[in-house]
Parts: sequence; C-alpha cells; structure tokens
Amino acid sequence: MNNTLVKAGRKIARTQILFTTALMLLTTLVIYFIWGAPHAKSALVGGIVAIVPNIIFAYKAFRYAGAQSSRKVVESFYSGVKLKMLYTALLFALVFKFLVIIPSAFLSTYCVVVFFPLLQPVFFTKR
Repeated sequence: MNNTLVKAGRKIARTQILFTTALMLLTTLVIYFIWGAPHAKSALVGGIVAIVPNIIFAYKAFRYAGAQSSRKVVESFYSGVKLKMLYTALLFALVFKFLVIIPSAFLSTYCVVVFFPLLQPVFFTKR
C-alpha cells in the first residue's frame, strides 16, 4: 500500500514537471521568434529557476506515504517546502548577480511556469 501511494504521488509530480518543462520550452520558443535570442535566453533561465525547486520539492515530498508513516510524510513535505523556498531565493540571487538577463522576459516566464500548473487539472483529468 505504501509503495503504491508513493508511486502515485511521484507520477503526478512527474506529470506536472514535464508539463511545466514543455510549457517553459514553448514559451521560450515563442519569445525567441517574437523578440530574439537575448529575450529567449532570459525566458529560459526564468523557467529553469521555476522548475528546479519544484523538482527538489517533488523528490523530497514524495518519499513516504501511508498512515503508518504519516509523521514522515508531514516532515518530508515541510522540508521539501523549505528547500524549495531556499533554492528559489538562491537561484534568483545567483541569476541577478551573475547573469545578464532581460528582467521582463525572465520574470514573465517564471510567472507563467509557476501559474499554469494550477490549470493542470483542466488538461489532465480523466473523463
């Protein structure tokens, strides 16, 4: 039972990460064809800054499942959220410190990649 719940959670997380990665690449391509390579590079970096912390959270959060390990489930979610926030802040700081980016492209792609997974149930529901 435990293993089945973990696999289900990981499958949902994998689907969301693949969805956001495809969305990031599509957004980057659209920006490339409209505004060019510098904007597209900034958009790609914005998407990466949004996706990498989500991957870390998914890895950390879906390690345990089931009633017998409920304390571990809660602890892994809390530690996953903490790591996600830490890596998000760290990646933002590193990008703004060391990369030459166009902030509008960077932040718009970041926002798109963070926002659109909220609409994922619309696209991936079984009818």
